[in-house]
Amino acid sequence: MTAAVDRDPGLQPERTRLAWRRTTLSATVVALLAGRQALHSGATPAALVAVALSAVAWLGFLLVAHRRVGRMGVARPEPLAPRGALTAALCTVAFAVFAAAMLF
Repeated sequence: MTAAVDRDPGLQPERTRLAWRRTTLSATVVALLAGRQALHSGATPAALVAVALSAVAWLGFLLVAHRRVGRMGVARPEPLAPRGALTAALCTVAFAVFAAAMLF
């Protein structure tokens, strides 16, 4: 028998789906904290731009995560597309850059 037929996925797709949801929740908290920081620090134009860009990065990450979670509902989900992985990574890096921009 081939490995594809004998494969027992167990709970791996479920763990992956939960990991994407936890990461999306973390990204949501980061975006909300960025907005809170901007409002409490005087809402400079640079901070407002950083908050707006953080919201765009959050939406991009949310889109990738939503698509990935939706595709994890089968026993043998397809691998994450390189474009989705790149988008998620860029959104994560963008959060860090915008956080640094808000500090200065």
